[in-house]
Amino acid sequence: MAGWTLEPEYEHLAEAFGSLEAVFALQGERLTYDNLSEVIRVRLDGVLYYVKRYTGAGRGLRRYMGRPRVRAEWQNLKRFAEWGIPTAEVVAWGLERDGMAFGRGALITRELEHTQDLDHLAGKRDARLRNPAWVDYVSQQVARHTRQMHDHHFTHNDLKWRNLLVDDQDTVFFIDCPNGAFWQSFMLRYRITKDLACLDKVGKYHLSRTQRLRFYLQYRKRERLNASDKKRIRHILSFFEGRE
Repeated sequence: MAGWTLEPEYEHLAEAFGSLEAVFALQGERLTYDNLSEVIRVRLDGVLYYVKRYTGAGRGLRRYMGRPRVRAEWQNLKRFAEWGIPTAEVVAWGLERDGMAFGRGALITRELEHTQDLDHLAGKRDARLRNPAWVDYVSQQVARHTRQMHDHHFTHNDLKWRNLLVDDQDTVFFIDCPNGAFWQSFMLRYRITKDLACLDKVGKYHLSRTQRLRFYLQYRKRERLNASDKKRIRHILSFFEGRE
């Protein structure tokens, strides 16, 4: 059984994107590859598209149980858009099953033009990271959108700088979220701490303590820390101890 959706505004690309069979026949520039998936980049009518193709869901029961990773990926990007969080535009998506087991699936997103991920900027010591006004503007966006996710009881679960893109207008985009999920109670609190710790894992090397504290206050929508905030900050700072 197969299901495939191409957004109506992209019907003119139906020859390339109109079916799962056509998508798996596409040739393009391979960007990543592993045992379960690959990402290729193709250019059509002058526009770049990223095609992520899954041929597996994991070993054993993973083929039969739970939400396939490709489905989680497209659903989470669509949730971001619904919540007003800038993200990659989903052009087409779908999967097919082999009986009760996962068979294959794909997700196509449109290029976010003139963007670079924050980890790349940090790696090349981009001058913008030494501009307090730029850092504050980006920090406010990351804080606001992260809080939006968490207010929906949803966490990204891989909220690293490499999954945050910024364009030439200084707009931040959240991408690559196949592991994002909804949580409740103590598990939500733990996952929120993990998201914030992932951000700080790189942030502590490139931002001042004042900038990092300001981000947390922006996230919390507070002017000052309370006792609960101080406790969470201690957890954030210690989250990856012994694992780096």
